[in-house]
Formats: sequence, structure tokens, C-alpha cells
Amino acid sequence: MEAFIEFLPFLMFLVLMPLLFSGFPVAFVLGGVGLGFWLLAVALGIENSNSFFLVVSRIFGGVVSKLVLVAIPMFIFMGTMLERSGVAKDLLHTLQLMTRRVPGGLALSVTILGVILAATTGIIGASVVMMTLLALPVMLERGYHSPLATGTIAASGTLGILLPPSIMLVVMADLLSTSAGSLFMAAIGPSLLLALLYLLYIFITTWRNPSLAPPLEITENTEQLSIMMVIRSFAPPVLLIVAVLGSIFGGFATPTEASGVGALGALLLAAFKGKLNISMLQDVLERSALTTAMLFGLFVGATAFSYVFALLGGHEAIIHLMESTGTGPWAILTLLMIVVFILGFFFDWIEITLIILPVFAPVIAKLDFGAHLFDPSLTVHWFAILMAVNLQTSFLTPPFGFALFYMKGAAPKSVKLAHIYKGIVPFVLLQLLGLVLLLIWPEIALWLPSASK
Repeated sequence: MEAFIEFLPFLMFLVLMPLLFSGFPVAFVLGGVGLGFWLLAVALGIENSNSFFLVVSRIFGGVVSKLVLVAIPMFIFMGTMLERSGVAKDLLHTLQLMTRRVPGGLALSVTILGVILAATTGIIGASVVMMTLLALPVMLERGYHSPLATGTIAASGTLGILLPPSIMLVVMADLLSTSAGSLFMAAIGPSLLLALLYLLYIFITTWRNPSLAPPLEITENTEQLSIMMVIRSFAPPVLLIVAVLGSIFGGFATPTEASGVGALGALLLAAFKGKLNISMLQDVLERSALTTAMLFGLFVGATAFSYVFALLGGHEAIIHLMESTGTGPWAILTLLMIVVFILGFFFDWIEITLIILPVFAPVIAKLDFGAHLFDPSLTVHWFAILMAVNLQTSFLTPPFGFALFYMKGAAPKSVKLAHIYKGIVPFVLLQLLGLVLLLIWPEIALWLPSASK
């Protein structure tokens, strides 16, 4: 019986995994498994029946009353409003003219647009669909190789999961009981590194084989690039980025307060461009509320699961298992990264994050990586950013890569799913290369949080 009781935390995962594939809402599965194992623990006499109220108080204190989580609906509203404001269309047109003489100029423009949208919306579905509708028909009309065009759009659209203000980083900060602002700072270097890898790949590939991305033909009717055009296109998103991220990094506002600034800025921007009306506002509010409700339902279920796991001695069991097998910190971290990558083939980032982080972050925090980390107090930050970079692949890897289905739903009928799958392969490899570079040089993520301490 003692051996069975010690095995209970691991049994929770064995029960959870098949149920996640059952089709039931993930929030109910997580909460239901947690409740079921708590009842089992009470029946076995290893838990007091009153401990249920500890789970309830943990949910209330960890989710319901957390002020920092107010940033989530605000950032969702900001991204949804920007999607409807028409900012991206003007920006892409200007970027096309700016890069018309560069090999793969339109693909490079789409990548730059993805970076800017990531820093203003942070909503993957919105970014991918928006760029698919705006850029993919133009790229195909210009004779772009379909896999290159689709891969560029899908990969660039996923940058929003990492580049601040990222909803995922807000969730991670809450789960790790750390500052969202410090995770925002840690994510800037890795996200720009990934964008740079995308740009280099596109430039080198199209320079070696120009037929993959024919340049823009200049005619008498081609609009001439002007300084005013650049200012009109870049000023709105840049000002919004400065208002949100600048206020956080400058110490003028918390992420929660900055999210309100971003939501107001997006509202004013839509009004300035003449896109704001009652019908549009109602649609944005409804979509924002549905997305927020889904996320918070997952928070409640995951909090119940992770807390029952801790009550059953899960963290101690993992540490004891690692100590008994003599597994070193690098082997543990590498194994976790492999597990997260494999889970990304089947689950969304929110499900993986809410399962992995609460269970393994306390374990990672106790590991000693020696002189490899110049600031050991930032070990958990490094782990969170490694997770975030790894989780970008979950949007691109079949069979359940959500970015692929967002794109297929918005793409012209001539674009087949096979083109999309073929196109994302090099970008997934680039994301894994970015993950390896971050493992080798933690300073890519940690220099900015360390400098701000």
C-alpha cells in the first residue's frame, strides 16, 4: 500500500494523458482528475476531508483575486481591436515598397510585419489569419514558391507567443509567482533572435534561388515610397508599442496598468482610422470575453490539478526519483524540453504550460547549473523562456498545429495543406536552433533582467 501511495502523483499523469485526448474540455479534465485523486486520497486516509477547502482557497487566491491577470483580457481586447483597425494593411504595403529591391523582399516584409504585430497584438490566431488574408494572395500572385510563402507567414505569426506583451508570459509569471515585467524583458532577446534567424534564412534562400521569390516589378503605376507614407504606416503601431512596453520597462506602470493603456490606445487608433462603430465594438468585446473565459476556465482546472499533485507529495517524489537515479540537471532540463516539444504535436501552449510549469518549475529552481548561469536567481526565468521558445513549435507542428489550420481556413483554395506542412519544416528547425542557442548562451534572455535588478 505504501508503494501505491508514493506512486499516486505519477498515476495522476497516467490518468490525465488519455483523458486529454477524449475530446472533453481540458479545463474539466484537469479539474476532474485533481478532484478524483483528492477523493481517492481521502478514501485511503492520507488526506483530511477538510483539505478540499485548501484547494478552493488556492483557486480563489491564485486565479480569481490575482490583479495581474487583469492584463490578460486587456491585451486580448487590444489585439482583437488592432486586428479590425486596418493598421497591418497599410504597414505591409509600405514594407513591400521599402524592400522591393531586396531578394525575397515581400517575404522579409511579412516577417517584419509579424514582429510588429507580435509586439502589438500577441494573439496568434489573429496575426496568422490577418497576414494570410493580406499577404498570401499577393505573394502567390507575384510567383512566390507556395511552401516559402506559407512557412513565412505561419512562423512570423507565432512570434506573438514570445514577444511582449505576450499573454503566455503573463500566465507564466502568475504560475511562477514572479514579475511579468521581468519575463517580458527576458523574452525580448530570444524573440528578436528568432526573427533574425527567419530573416537570414529567407534572404539566403531567395538570394541563392531568386525564382522562389520574384522581385516586385516597377512600373509607371507603382506607388512611390515617401517619408510621409513611412510615418503614417509605422507611427501608430510604434507609438502603441512604446506606450505599453515603454511604460513597463521604464518603471512607470505594471503590466496590468500598461495593458489598460494598450487597450485604450487600440480603441483610439481604430477611431482615428474611422473603423470604430457600435457593431465592431460589440464584436470585439464578445470575442475578447469568450477567449478570456476559456483561458480562466483552464486556470481553475489546472490550479486544482497542480495543487492536489503537491498535496500528494508530487514535487518531493520527482526530486527523490532524480536523486535516486543520479540524473544531472542538464539531463533533466533536456528531457523536459524534449517532452514539451513532443507534447506540442498534440496540445496547445496553454494546456502544456498549465501542466508542466507548476509541477516542474519548483524542481528546476533547485537544480545547480554552476557557472553556466551568471545569475542563479534567474534560473526559473531562463526555464520559462526556454519553455516559451519551445512552445512556439506547438503552433506549427502537425497534426494539431493551430497556426496551420488558421492559415488553411483563410488561404486561397489553390494552397494545399501539403504546401503548408512542407513550408513550416525549415522554420521549426530554426526555432529549435534558437532553443539550442538559448541553452548554450542563457545571457540572450537573462542579460536584460539582470541589468535591471
